[in-house]
Amino acid sequence: MVLLKLARFLQTYKKECIVGPIFKLFEAILELLLPTMMVYVINNGVAKHDMDYVLHMGGWMLCMSILGFGCSMICQYFAARASQGFGTTLRNVVFRHIQSLSHAELDTFGTASLINRLTNDVNQLQLAVAMLIRLVVRTPFICLGALGMAMMLDIKLSIVLWGSAPVFILILYLVVRRSSVLYRIYQQKLDCLAAILRENLSGVRVIRAFATVKREKKRFYMANDDLTENAVAIGHVSALLNPLTTFVMNTVIILILWIGSQHVDAGLLAKGEIIAYANYITQILLALIVISNLVVIFTKAFASARRVNQVLETVSSLPDNAIDRNLEKTQIEKAPFIALRDVSFRYSSTGDMALSHITVDIEKGETIGIIGSTGSGKSTFVNLLPRFYDVTEGKILLEGKDLRDWEVKSLRRKFGVVPQKALLFSGTIEDNLRWGKADVQPHDLQQAIEIAQAEEFIQDLPTGCKTKVERGGLNFSGGQKQRLTIARALVAHPEVLVLDDSSSALDFATDAALRRSLQKYCADMTVLIVSQRASSIKSADKILVFDDGILAGYGTHEELMEKSVVYREICLSQLSTEEAYA
Repeated sequence: MVLLKLARFLQTYKKECIVGPIFKLFEAILELLLPTMMVYVINNGVAKHDMDYVLHMGGWMLCMSILGFGCSMICQYFAARASQGFGTTLRNVVFRHIQSLSHAELDTFGTASLINRLTNDVNQLQLAVAMLIRLVVRTPFICLGALGMAMMLDIKLSIVLWGSAPVFILILYLVVRRSSVLYRIYQQKLDCLAAILRENLSGVRVIRAFATVKREKKRFYMANDDLTENAVAIGHVSALLNPLTTFVMNTVIILILWIGSQHVDAGLLAKGEIIAYANYITQILLALIVISNLVVIFTKAFASARRVNQVLETVSSLPDNAIDRNLEKTQIEKAPFIALRDVSFRYSSTGDMALSHITVDIEKGETIGIIGSTGSGKSTFVNLLPRFYDVTEGKILLEGKDLRDWEVKSLRRKFGVVPQKALLFSGTIEDNLRWGKADVQPHDLQQAIEIAQAEEFIQDLPTGCKTKVERGGLNFSGGQKQRLTIARALVAHPEVLVLDDSSSALDFATDAALRRSLQKYCADMTVLIVSQRASSIKSADKILVFDDGILAGYGTHEELMEKSVVYREICLSQLSTEEAYA
């Protein structure tokens, strides 16, 4: 069962899961004894006008009620501990597992869906655990216990109760069958709504710039109305439980009182016993209402458990199966620093190849320019090097060793990646820069800032590196964010620096100054520069030219101007003839 797969997260809370229901069971026993004691109060006290007996038995009943209340509170405490601890543990495990997934799996789930699974679905499971401890043991016990006590009072009247059981089972089956399907659809539509909301909040400036607020409102309203319709459908089905249960049970009570009154007239049943019988029927009714609510809760939990298990059962396509192999020193020295051997890659098993048959060598300390039209595979190429994705065909070697044989953490420490979209995290500028290396020395931090050409605007800030960074770096311009992300990568002084079109927001003068600084201070660093500007990669040691996923050229600027039609067209479209051939 789907829910049982998550039971392992309750291992730490075995005591709470055992002790809590025991106290709740004790409370249920006390509750079942009260109507029987009421029989004695009525038959021996009220009927005989014995006030002392009534007060004596009433005192015992009061003590039992207080004791039952105390047991209920103890169970509530243990249920809260177990459910909250379960939720905390599960969130930690799911979050840690999400971090272990590759970009391919994260792309498949989507950010909005993962957020919902980590919050809404886990909250639903927390509630189910709390109800499991508090009510799942107590409620059936109350039903069966009250039924047993009622049978002890009058076996013939109990036939009516047994006759109503199939009706309850049919009602529960029909409601669960229909609502479970609706809940799964509801979660999917909730993911869709969350995705739209996330896009609108993160892209609010673009939406306003294009004056499409009304269109986005309509899009949100449609998704919200669709979710509402599904929620109403769930409500219609779930709402049938309580009235149907109450109707059937009240019908049973009427029949019992009618038949019971005949038994009282015939002397087969005392007045106190018929009152106790009615109390037991009421207890059964209340327990059945609780069961109907539990059915709704556990139906939701079942749908949520499937979604959480789907994440936990997803295996990363980048297993960290590092193999310790002692390569010959001469072999390492002869091998290129980075070597791609007939590499092909597609993002999905049914999609087209994003890269096809790429074979290239990159030596240590080289500056490699990467250029090509939009969608030609430039970013895909650099994303394969730190093993964000695994190649579909061929292999990539780093220092003569297949990337799949490297420990992922060790591999990525060699890379400093500056992505296309400059992203800063909340905190200070210094906090963001220390992501590259937490224990970086102040002079190294300052040097990274200077190389990235960020010193000038940081000095102009009143608090310098202590300046607060708003969510996503919204208080900085695009060019400032790009320079800060470059500095963040440089702080770790990686062996390979990947600049994935990360200077697109810089003016030409700043871009040129950045390249000069990299050449001067990072001579021992292998630098890969992805750019749409021919001027940015013109002076690179080697240039890779991509065209529709194929390596259309590889060489120096001068060699490519002679041999590569694609590269020549790009250069002549951006530079004058004199600049292109200079």
